[in-house]
Amino acid sequence: MNQSGKFVISLDFELLWGVRDNQSLESYGPNILGVWQAIPGMLELFDRYGVRATFATVGMLFAASKKEMEAYVPENKPAYARPVLSPYNGHIEQVGETESEDKYHFASELISLIQKYPEQEISSHTFSHYYCLEEGQDLEDFRADMEAAVAIAAARDISLKSLVFPRNQCNAAYLRVCSELGIESYRGNEEVWFHKAVSSKGENYYRRAFRLADAYLNLSGYRCHEIEQMAKSFPFNIPSSRFLRPYSPKARLLEGLRLRRICRSMTHAARHRKVFHLWWHPHNFGSHLGENLAFLEKILRHYRKLHDQYGYESMTMRDVGDLLKARRHG
Repeated sequence: MNQSGKFVISLDFELLWGVRDNQSLESYGPNILGVWQAIPGMLELFDRYGVRATFATVGMLFAASKKEMEAYVPENKPAYARPVLSPYNGHIEQVGETESEDKYHFASELISLIQKYPEQEISSHTFSHYYCLEEGQDLEDFRADMEAAVAIAAARDISLKSLVFPRNQCNAAYLRVCSELGIESYRGNEEVWFHKAVSSKGENYYRRAFRLADAYLNLSGYRCHEIEQMAKSFPFNIPSSRFLRPYSPKARLLEGLRLRRICRSMTHAARHRKVFHLWWHPHNFGSHLGENLAFLEKILRHYRKLHDQYGYESMTMRDVGDLLKARRHG
């Protein structure tokens, strides 16, 4: 394998589609609108520091209007046991007619902006923010959803090669469909009990509490991955290493610990030629944008230091997939 560590960033780009079942416009609307400033800010930083990232994008965001979006809605729809999880149970009727009047549900302009940075990857977060471990949906529903995601992306000359499962509900039984539709890699979960893929019913306070503490204290280790291990199955599993928690005024005194936790893992990956995979949602930066971008810049500066010292390399998920394919066929 390529003898250098890899730095992978993936972003769950979803706007309101990703939180509409547990957030309201009143409570979280400012974060969603903040994405329209956050993504340009992140792209500028990525460009400045030579960092490549994967924007895993909900298919509905590719549309510039409700009419365009509805043209891709599949006939097969998930019948979740919890109806609130489906955007087709009342929510889609509330969507505005055009992107100019509804910045919560459409993002074709932001997608066009990302396309102007060819080193960045636009990948899939399914079409409808589809939940692969929930009761009431099945393989064929997932197939229909992903076919819609592939089609709406293709209409904008985007070929989807990687996937991030919404809510990290990674379902191994669905990987065959991913492969059939051209998906070559996906973001798997960290191999620690409080990051294990579960349905919404399986989520609980203890898992959330441990994840929060792990952002500041080394409870689960560096969570760096051997790239050789990723080559053993297809589509390739490029597991997450760390969720980049957003700035919180209540935890501002712990910012040094949060930064150290990430930078130490990156350093471990660079020294030991492993993969460190950082991820977050653009809407996490939607409030306290200045503080979040400043924190991200500190991470990217550390990346440049490791790049210069160890040859640490920034890669998209697609890049890693291409590397693994080349090694398989080499």
